[in-house]
Amino acid sequence: MNYTGLSKLFSVFRIIKESGGLRASLYKLYRMDELKVGTLMGTDKYGNKYFENNRFFYGRNRWVEYAPYYRLEYDGSQVPAEWFGWLHYKTDFTPDNDPGRPKYKWMLDHTENLSGTPQQYVPYSTTTQKIDAWKPPCPK
Repeated sequence: MNYTGLSKLFSVFRIIKESGGLRASLYKLYRMDELKVGTLMGTDKYGNKYFENNRFFYGRNRWVEYAPYYRLEYDGSQVPAEWFGWLHYKTDFTPDNDPGRPKYKWMLDHTENLSGTPQQYVPYSTTTQKIDAWKPPCPK
């Protein structure tokens, strides 16, 4: 089978089946530009799913599938800190299995980076401007 290439074809059909069928596979390709199958390691409270497949090489064997409500507007700041450590190989423990993970009452909940959105933080100046903008003279 390996000489004819049929194993690759069967592999494609298996990946499509594990991804939820043809329609779900096309949607996943549209959103994430690749089809990967792996073991679901966990889900965070925002709906992001975290996967691992050790058949891929180190550095590409852990990934996140962002929650569907992000559509195409997802970025890395939407991954909470506890899952960030697992994704970047700082620990092999998932957040629900990590015995040494601190949780103090003063720790804030995760928020994504809002730069470039209407909710972004824009500081205001409390000093007077040194240079005023030029205003053209009014026509008489």
